[in-house]
Amino acid sequence: MKKTLMIAALLPALAACADSGANYQPILDGQPKAAFQSDLAACQALARNQNQFDKERVAATVLGAGAGAILGEADSDDALGGAVAGALAGGVASSVDVNERREAIVIECLRGRGHRVVG
Repeated sequence: MKKTLMIAALLPALAACADSGANYQPILDGQPKAAFQSDLAACQALARNQNQFDKERVAATVLGAGAGAILGEADSDDALGGAVAGALAGGVASSVDVNERREAIVIECLRGRGHRVVG
């Protein structure tokens, strides 16, 4: 029962992080150019639409669940608990990676459009 509650509590937090990289607000060196807001929106949409990242996140979650189930069964005869922990670990790690990659897309896209993005 505790594991089910833990999953119920953590999944919304994981889902909330799903788009944070694409919503990145960069730091500029100097004043923004006139086209900055429209360029930012276009670059954020580009980052958000990289659907292969979502597939990678699902794959990492499934792999984490499988590895966790094997380790949980081997260590304490608790394959379900291991699967839950592994799925959460895989999903969280993948979410962090995906968000960083989406941030990088926003930054590089804006730089490509001539904005002086420093971070």
